Amino acid sequence: MYSFVVDDVLKGFFIHVPPGYVACVYDLGRGVLKKIYKPGLHLKVPFWQRATLFNTQTLEYNINKKFNPDKPELLGDLPITANTEEGKKIDIEGTILLRLDSEQIPEIWQSIGEKFVEKIIRPTIQSRVRMIAAKYNFDEVSKTKRNEVEIDARKELERILYPRGIFVENVLLSEINLSHVK
Repeated sequence: MYSFVVDDVLKGFFIHVPPGYVACVYDLGRGVLKKIYKPGLHLKVPFWQRATLFNTQTLEYNINKKFNPDKPELLGDLPITANTEEGKKIDIEGTILLRLDSEQIPEIWQSIGEKFVEKIIRPTIQSRVRMIAAKYNFDEVSKTKRNEVEIDARKELERILYPRGIFVENVLLSEINLSHVK
């Protein structure tokens, strides 16, 4: 009986927000509240309000062969196949550093939902990386203008993701190889 009271009733009054996270509250009467809860202990109305934690730390979106496509909610992707300017198919691997804007998290949750990786981040990254790769030839993408390609990709991703509350901190390409997929 004691564990029921502690677990279900007392914990229902509190929102514990650890460092590097913020919480948003969904209220049955008012919907998603605009207020964000920063790290610490906060009160909420049990059974009437539900809190969800969002990570505001820098997140690594890894693009590599180790990604498991059976778990689309994970932050990452398989290598992106793109065409270069001269029509060669290439596979692109790398890491994109992202961060959620804590002030816009209520809007993200309200308009996109908790599955923002599957709905917004993954399709945007795939599309924009392919678009940037098509502006360069294979030698430029893989060697001579690699830094320029990373900067162009970061700027293009920022242009699309920043208005949605997602900061793009950096684009880091690791492997660019000719694709074996026909």
